[in-house]
Amino acid sequence: MNQQIIPKSSQNIQHSSLLQSVVESVFSPTTFDFWASHINAAWSWQRPLARIVAKETAAKDAITLTLKPNRHVQSFLAGQHVNIVAEINGIRLSRSYSPSFIPNQNGVFTITVKRMAGGKVSNWLIDQASVGDVIEVGDAFGAMTLSDQQLKHTFLAAGSGITPFISLVRHWVAQGAVGSLTLIYWAQTRDELCNAMEFNQLAEAYPNFRVHYALTQEDRVQPHELNERINAELFASLVSDLDEQIVYACGPAGFVELARELTEAQAHGFYGEAFSLPLLAETDGARINVQLTKSNRTVSVPVGQPLLAALEAQGLKPASGCRMGICNTCACIKHAGTTEHVLTKDRHSEAGDSVRICVSSARSDLTLDL
Repeated sequence: MNQQIIPKSSQNIQHSSLLQSVVESVFSPTTFDFWASHINAAWSWQRPLARIVAKETAAKDAITLTLKPNRHVQSFLAGQHVNIVAEINGIRLSRSYSPSFIPNQNGVFTITVKRMAGGKVSNWLIDQASVGDVIEVGDAFGAMTLSDQQLKHTFLAAGSGITPFISLVRHWVAQGAVGSLTLIYWAQTRDELCNAMEFNQLAEAYPNFRVHYALTQEDRVQPHELNERINAELFASLVSDLDEQIVYACGPAGFVELARELTEAQAHGFYGEAFSLPLLAETDGARINVQLTKSNRTVSVPVGQPLLAALEAQGLKPASGCRMGICNTCACIKHAGTTEHVLTKDRHSEAGDSVRICVSSARSDLTLDL
């Protein structure tokens, strides 16, 4: 079974429910949160919040934050993601991160944050967030978890795509390190590797755990290091029994799709999660009208562009989270029209469909419940 992180207590449910009813008859949750925050910023009647209790350098342009959650933060599994919400210059912004640490008895967990060029949340967390600050934590999402400990697994990570694998490797060890596990981790340089010392120590302690670092901009490589990009020959040399492996890939969209092309047909199973969308081909300038029923607006957007980005370019601010089609925060009902998934290219024309606008583009005039 998967190990759950931060299990939600079920004790004293009746007592808590009675207390909640009494307090809600006197205060609204918003009013309670306002006054409670003056005493302790992490106190809240309903909002899942976490206080930053430690901040450490993880690698070049990367930090690890240790977070102490309040009782409203829900449970999650190793390998899943949560949306972290921060208020930056008076604006609430949300981005997806994968917890990288299974909590000890103090109930803390960690997230590792890699600086992204132009990333408002990652840059704020690295440059400005301090110990004592409080951030909001959304519900867990994502299906890239270990379903069967007995099987052989190969993890393919590129850049910040290593973060879900940090918790998955730790979970695999905590569950007895059965089966086998191979990690191939791509980065540009050695000083950009997160948790390399821990991975190396585990490789020494467990003969069924192997780690290889693929460094694309290092002139000289050391043992367990390669200077290659992802390719079929690399898999043939490092994973001889690919047909027995369940392959997991996480990184930029192009990396994940290439990993899928190279391994899915032969591997025992494949799971991929991309933290960015692929670069889309330029359109011919064609535009499509999108009617927004709740906003009582109609806007013109480019054909083929993800709807979330297109609407934001129009000054709108739809709810969003992961921006990669996993968390469902941006989903809305489509009343009419045809959309296309920007990754799979599947088209959907049925009225009443739920559309994740971060990974869907317009292929005809649309009516959305936004």
